[in-house]
Amino acid sequence: MKRAFLFASALALCALCPLSLRATQKNAKDLKPLGKTVWNFEGGAFFATDGKLPNGPCFRMTGQVTALGFFDNLKRVDDDRGSTYMRGNETVTEFPPHLDVSIFIHDFPCSFNLKDKSFGRWLTKEDVGKLKLQLFWKRGVELRRAAWAGTPRILIRALEPNIKPDANDVPERYEWNIQFVLPSEGIPIEDSLVLTLEAPDGTLAARTSARL
Repeated sequence: MKRAFLFASALALCALCPLSLRATQKNAKDLKPLGKTVWNFEGGAFFATDGKLPNGPCFRMTGQVTALGFFDNLKRVDDDRGSTYMRGNETVTEFPPHLDVSIFIHDFPCSFNLKDKSFGRWLTKEDVGKLKLQLFWKRGVELRRAAWAGTPRILIRALEPNIKPDANDVPERYEWNIQFVLPSEGIPIEDSLVLTLEAPDGTLAARTSARL
């Protein structure tokens, strides 16, 4: 008797399932449009990330990708049809022949916990000199190696402390600025530029990307 009751209950549930599915499904005409979102890329594409050397200091890497006139009034419009890149009434599908890339690196606290009094050492010229910068174009999950043109320009600026310490044994702190030209002719504008910093032992110290 119990088995018969369970079997009958199962049949009743199966009979109700199609009704439930039909109730939850909506016709395409009843679906509301997602709306339109506009992103402004005036000034270029920006990127930022935090990194850390193996058993060493932490640092912050920021930067900007620009090109003369290319990013002026450049916008990305996201709607139900996907993403479209526009400059006024012009549709933009590719990057210009060359992009100007500027990267800034400076040391950064590994922790903002006030109870953590072990701030470690600062980033040194020797540390940064051993890092290996690699570039990739990314489309979906595919990575394609990229390379800069010519010789990168590296500028090192000493950072002055906000409060001058009385002691003269405070280590100097620096900010590094790396500038280079990146060939980009024929690269689809949907592709993103991936930048990585690799430590001498092969450890990935930092990774970020500039995406429009």
